[in-house]
Amino acid sequence: MSLASALVSVIIDAVRKTARPMLRDFGEVAQLQVSRKGPGDFVTAADIKAEDTLYELLMKARPGYGFLGEERGMIEGTDKSHTWVVDPIDGTTNFMHAMPHFAITVGLQRYAPDGSSEIVAGVTYNPIMNELFWAEKGKGCYLNDQRIRVSGRRDLSESLIATGLPFIGKTGHAQSIKDIHAVGQRVAGIRRLGSAALDFAWVACGRFDAYYERNLKPWDVAAGILFVTEAGGQVTTIDNDGDPKTGVSILASNPELHPRLRKVLQAS
Repeated sequence: MSLASALVSVIIDAVRKTARPMLRDFGEVAQLQVSRKGPGDFVTAADIKAEDTLYELLMKARPGYGFLGEERGMIEGTDKSHTWVVDPIDGTTNFMHAMPHFAITVGLQRYAPDGSSEIVAGVTYNPIMNELFWAEKGKGCYLNDQRIRVSGRRDLSESLIATGLPFIGKTGHAQSIKDIHAVGQRVAGIRRLGSAALDFAWVACGRFDAYYERNLKPWDVAAGILFVTEAGGQVTTIDNDGDPKTGVSILASNPELHPRLRKVLQAS
């Protein structure tokens, strides 16, 4: 990644080192599919191990930064202006079922003195496909060494849309079905692949024309928000106000489709 800055290189190094044992773990998961016990406990351990590795590497590179992870929660740092936002395995259910669509994702959130914040760097890595998406504020978005852009489709009827569905224990099933019904009548297709981090990345590189989902978490969206905006797209909440970084309700797309798809979702 010769184009990456020192900051982005720190994140890339951390995710690649985290991915090495994860690749071995993924092979073990495939074998566990046939066992009666199943891979659940094994995957939980792999998730925790991956976050431990990321924490160690990122904090060594930038001592004092805060750390917000899916497993650890929030750890305050001495440097109040920077926080790592991390999901060690985004797409855990896919990983558990030996499906090669999951990612390690890391975003860096920077806080201004007035309390506002922005994502200034991000990396999302699918180790099975060896696809590494990365971006830095104001410097574009890349897939490996190639700069990427959102799609240019203008017509909803020709567009491929990504979304997510709540899993067991999460609220929002009824609203998700309403959204799919409303959107599905207007688009070429809807896909639910099971990794929000990769949904964002695939919007950034034009594989998806848009992505929406409700009830996400900050670690699901941090890097992805930067990817889409740096690739020429737009990210907002589905509602008229709200901060996309909270993950409450997200719509990411190229600018041509954004207002029309948002209107459909607001009415559903």
